[in-house]
Amino acid sequence: MNTLLDLSDRLYLDVADFAHATPHWFQWLAEVWTEAGLLLFGALFLAGWWRSREGSSRAMALALLAPLATAFGYVVSEALKSLVDEDRPCRAVVGAPDSLITCPPYGDWSFPSNHSAIAGAAAIALALSWRGIVWLTVPMALLMAFSRVFVGVHYPHDVTVGLLLGGLVAFLLMRAAVRPVGALVETARSSRSSAVVWCAGRGPRAHAPARAEDLPRARHGAY
Repeated sequence: MNTLLDLSDRLYLDVADFAHATPHWFQWLAEVWTEAGLLLFGALFLAGWWRSREGSSRAMALALLAPLATAFGYVVSEALKSLVDEDRPCRAVVGAPDSLITCPPYGDWSFPSNHSAIAGAAAIALALSWRGIVWLTVPMALLMAFSRVFVGVHYPHDVTVGLLLGGLVAFLLMRAAVRPVGALVETARSSRSSAVVWCAGRGPRAHAPARAEDLPRARHGAY
């Protein structure tokens, strides 16, 4: 265990030295991305909900569950963080250069990384609810996790565990809850409230072309 922690310390120092050697504009981008990535995930949640309004009840259930699963991933990460009480590397690692952003105060613990847990959970949740988007969300999550080490506020093992923990929590929650939430979506789509129906979407049947047997039969006139 100590060997792995020593390796994490060395990797942290390598990334910190690399960060200070990069141009200021690149450092600024990393600082912005470490927070802006969360906003982009939020925008993807909204887009996923909107595109699912004409989809199946299962598709809408997954779209609704995606942000909830991400939030739950954060809660689990925060609970673990309060148990471990690992100090931030920007204070604990001897000889480390100054972090690019302000080092969080003592008591704002380092392990695991909440940002990485949120990113990992969002990446998996969106991948489950939006076919093909995994090629966008996983690189986003990896970049966000790396950015937390790059700006100097997390160890590599913090972000690695955060990513895996968030992704696992989101996967398990969405798999367990998709059926009951899908049933709620079905109920909402048959509601008399237009606002509820608008939020849940009308589903694919509202936009399906009429079948031939549903059309009124043409009357044939006598010749």
